[in-house]
Amino acid sequence: MVVSGMGLRFYRVLGNPPPGVRLRPGARRERRFFDVAHGWAPIRTRAPGSGRRCELLRFTEPRAASAPGRPEEDRAMALPRRRLGSNGPEITHVGFGAWAIGGGGYAFGWGGQDDTASISAIHHAIELGVNWVDTAAIYGLGRSEEVVGQALAGLPASERPLVFTKCGMVWAPEQPTAFPRRVLAPESIRRECEASLARLGMETIDLYQFHWPDDTGVPIEESWGAMLRLREEGKVRWCGVSNFDVALLERCERVGHVDSLQPPFSLINRGAAAELLPWCAAHGTGVIVYSPMQSGLLTDSFSAERVAAMDADDWRLDSPEFTSPRLERNLALRDALRPVAHRQGVSVAAVAVAWVLSFDGVTGAIVGARSAAQVEGWFPAADLGLSPADLDEIASAVELSGAGSGPGRPPR
Repeated sequence: MVVSGMGLRFYRVLGNPPPGVRLRPGARRERRFFDVAHGWAPIRTRAPGSGRRCELLRFTEPRAASAPGRPEEDRAMALPRRRLGSNGPEITHVGFGAWAIGGGGYAFGWGGQDDTASISAIHHAIELGVNWVDTAAIYGLGRSEEVVGQALAGLPASERPLVFTKCGMVWAPEQPTAFPRRVLAPESIRRECEASLARLGMETIDLYQFHWPDDTGVPIEESWGAMLRLREEGKVRWCGVSNFDVALLERCERVGHVDSLQPPFSLINRGAAAELLPWCAAHGTGVIVYSPMQSGLLTDSFSAERVAAMDADDWRLDSPEFTSPRLERNLALRDALRPVAHRQGVSVAAVAVAWVLSFDGVTGAIVGARSAAQVEGWFPAADLGLSPADLDEIASAVELSGAGSGPGRPPR
């Protein structure tokens, strides 16, 4: 068979490809392909000391279908994993971010989105070995959770990824485009949890997170106590927060352990590296960062023309990072990543994601996709290592571009 199209990635290989697999017309002779859907997987390694992916790979024999209850790592292509905090699950370095698949029509919308394409994107990420999905009740005003639930409904339990979701952004159904309230009252947390479980079609949420700090006057100690009670009742397995500062983390930790923090972190928004990452590392709190590609800015094809063509309800139109003069600085930084991407044989998006993963204390990166093709763009970051020279070059690009703020490089 000719292998090409979605779900396939190419590598140099040691030895012959599997029977019936041949080069795609026009491909260079040294390149071969494997098909995840048919069970072919590469043996990966890295050049000693370089941090760069080796091209010495071989095909394995096709794997038998997973038996009920068989560990996920035996079923899918093995991707490196890190434990989320001191006692959380082992997660792949990248997780599927489901914000954009919530579509448009609300205050934080991304414009029109086809649910079929969303489900295809989720399935493709799972086929490639990604073992977690991050969503939130506010994404699409419940739509994202519903789509995630639909995508997972037909999968055997042994193949389902971990599901992380968030609460605390409460909207008025009669005013869908109004800015939601940030509410962490105990009764509201419980009500949201039940609604999310119903939309997702699950009995237990793997990681439940506060989306933003409360702005209604509820003490965080009361809110966190309510979260911990949900865990005691078996409605959630692990408890985390998002967009919290160190002071709030300290207050929660005094009530009960914070399993994870979800902060924004990218080559443009670098602030988390200063205080949040060190605090989490010191307290056994895992970190799953969001927007590592800065909501699309740090991808290969993004342009000022694309901003001009965005749907009117795309939240990015109101973001300073997507308007002049920051837009030009951000795109200049994106362009400066191209030589690193070329050397690594990956996309600019993959380099941007690998950069955040190079910081100690970062467990994983939430990476969004609205189609299976977009998953292909960032997926190589799942096992991509940047060398010290790569990191130095990126740090110089950050300084020259003037984009964003915060440390331009992981500590040496």
